[in-house]
Amino acid sequence: MHPRFNRFSHHSISRHIRRLRRFGFASLVAFFSMMLGCTLSSLSTPTPIPTATPVPASDWDVLAPGLERRTYNPPNNGFGSLVALRIDPNLYTLRAHYQPGASLTLDQWRTALPGAVAFVNGNFFDPQQVALGMVIADGAVYGQSYTDRGGMVQVQNGVPRVRSLLSEPYLGEALEHAVQAFPMLVTGGQTSFNNTIGDRSSRRTVAAQDAQGRIILLATPLLGLSLTDLAAYLPTTDMGIVNAVNLDGGGSTMMSIGAGLAPYTLDSFDPVPVVLAVYPR
Repeated sequence: MHPRFNRFSHHSISRHIRRLRRFGFASLVAFFSMMLGCTLSSLSTPTPIPTATPVPASDWDVLAPGLERRTYNPPNNGFGSLVALRIDPNLYTLRAHYQPGASLTLDQWRTALPGAVAFVNGNFFDPQQVALGMVIADGAVYGQSYTDRGGMVQVQNGVPRVRSLLSEPYLGEALEHAVQAFPMLVTGGQTSFNNTIGDRSSRRTVAAQDAQGRIILLATPLLGLSLTDLAAYLPTTDMGIVNAVNLDGGGSTMMSIGAGLAPYTLDSFDPVPVVLAVYPR
């Protein structure tokens, strides 16, 4: 993963830790997750401490027809729970939303997208809040597609798909929506990432697709998992994942699920310029 553009001094870290002590252990854990995260965004602007609505481990909870939520707890990883949102593409559609140079917080995105029943963060981005890789929003193309890494979530002719850019490079075909990131974690139902160099536990956001074509959005509320552990774990679950791509994580991980009787909110440390949102058809 790329290093952060902004680094913390020892004095700055100490100051933040003193401030976080007021919020307890969970906030300290989340702070160090941000420090070790893989987001490429600027951290120069102080942001509120992220919080996550607790979701108990259970079977799939039906929020609405075609929309289900569940929590997974990978073995031997106390802080690595995964909140999963499974989406039936026959009843819901996906859209990318991009604010170049103007990142928004979770609450700001929620206000800006009143029709969305859920959303997660998307692309990595630079300190100028410009997305890395390609974004397509309502047919408008921003940036250049990755050619040597990663994958994307795309919508073509109304049909969403998670696609590896290594096995199937983007060749300029017309798409309605797309977000890109890296690495691919699962390809063709098999673990496809095992590079441990520089890998470490961090908050993660993942977009996956199962054998029935359903889209599964996943996020880790606390310290999360290393990419290698996550890539190894996903194919072992009962989700039936065929393809899965790692989206921006660390301080950028956010998830909002407004459907159902108990909405779920996972705040990010950093505002983000790109989200992938879910809408009823």
